[in-house]
Amino acid sequence: MNWLKTIYGIYGMLMITLVVIISVPIYFLVFATNIFGKQTPHGAHKITIAASKAVFIFYLIRVRVMRKPTFDPEKTFVFISNHTSLLDVPACALVTPGTFRYLAKEELTKVPLFGYIIRKLYLSVNRKDEESRARSMNNMLASLKDGISIFIFPEGTRNKTDQPLAKFYDGAFRLSLETNTPIVPMTILNSKKLLWKFQLRPGYLDCYWGEPIYPLTGESIESLKEKAQNQMMKYLLHQ
Repeated sequence: MNWLKTIYGIYGMLMITLVVIISVPIYFLVFATNIFGKQTPHGAHKITIAASKAVFIFYLIRVRVMRKPTFDPEKTFVFISNHTSLLDVPACALVTPGTFRYLAKEELTKVPLFGYIIRKLYLSVNRKDEESRARSMNNMLASLKDGISIFIFPEGTRNKTDQPLAKFYDGAFRLSLETNTPIVPMTILNSKKLLWKFQLRPGYLDCYWGEPIYPLTGESIESLKEKAQNQMMKYLLHQ
């Protein structure tokens, strides 16, 4: 049956390419005309949500929120999630209340069409470059100050290990501590089962929102990491 999943995967690549091709001119129109004024990031994020819905409709994948969020969507947060496949990005856009900006890998900004969306709407970082890391931290600080949340995959890239979670980078937790902004973990299940390399299959992708983690005065990055990991492991170990 792997050949069938591969064929379905090729279909999936064609569909997401189609969604991106259709979305980019709409994004361009929104940013070029500044039709929404100060609300432009919020208007553009709605396009991302619509595009994410289209992707999952084409893929015949249903995204289910198994544990609903308990936070106020009008406030700003540092959202984090585990990351095992490319399905995680549209899934997070679909189930996260309010507007946020992703922190993406800098190399994604060079991808035709898709890179335009990241450059205009989200933030990017090259974790191997100290100057890039400092610049991205300043950009995230500015975003939170503007009332727009940040979404980070703290594993840095897709988890290709045999462990439920790969090692977390410090960025999300340093940002939380420096701005006194709560971290909200979200755990995604079944993502890797539905999409692995070029093999795609329909099914259910389940999302579990954790409780906001408010940084304490004098708390360490490692302590904050451990709290987030404990919440996520609770679901990952029982999937």
